[in-house]
Amino acid sequence: MYTLRRWWDRHGLQVALVGLTICAALVVRYTQGSAVIELYQWATRPFASSPTQQEQLTNARTLELQNKVQELESQNEKLKELLNYVSPNKKEGILAPIVGRSADHWWQQVTLGRGREDGIKENYIVTGPGGVVGRVVSVTSHTSRVLLISDPSSRVGVTISRSRQMGVMRGQSASRAVMEFFEKVPDVNKGDVVSSSSYSKLFPPGLPIGRVESVNLNKSPAPEAVIELTAPMSLLEWVVVNPYENPGSSEDSDELQN
Repeated sequence: MYTLRRWWDRHGLQVALVGLTICAALVVRYTQGSAVIELYQWATRPFASSPTQQEQLTNARTLELQNKVQELESQNEKLKELLNYVSPNKKEGILAPIVGRSADHWWQQVTLGRGREDGIKENYIVTGPGGVVGRVVSVTSHTSRVLLISDPSSRVGVTISRSRQMGVMRGQSASRAVMEFFEKVPDVNKGDVVSSSSYSKLFPPGLPIGRVESVNLNKSPAPEAVIELTAPMSLLEWVVVNPYENPGSSEDSDELQN
């Protein structure tokens, strides 16, 4: 017994270290290294810097492309070309800088440094990195005023790209909007892509708008979903104005003219 105790005093620490090493190796093996990765992410999180403005714009552009792909896939699956679907981007857009924006109406309107002499007309569609930004509501010779889709008075006919469930989206003076469904029990999930609807009269169909952040099926009088807009409204400096002729009046539309 005395000999065993002396041996443990000399080698006990080494045995313990070897045992810990073996246990750690087994944990890494059976968790595929996830525990180590999570520990590393937890330890380095306080030192991670927030994304820069350029990174946010790049991320928005990536989301826009992903949304477009999903929308096109959905259109192909539903054979929308048989329903006379018209591509919204047949004409080349006009690049325009944002030259005016009021702090009191940051999420409502912007002024562009391009106008009638540059070929811009009322009701032209304005897009940016991430998708739809708004539409032109007034034009002078050298400037244009844009009503943003984040404005509370803005109404956009939208659809869930995956299920083709339709509704009307209204702005919330923020980077999120609310979609009210036409169906009482819509097929919608968190993360679904939201695009402009083929029923819309103010916007061409198929333009990326956002993604579903949350759903409230118990909302009265109709189910609602919170939509995260993919275009970073607060960071925009340049936009693209796209020619668009309104095919109908507001009386035929699921939106409200402003």
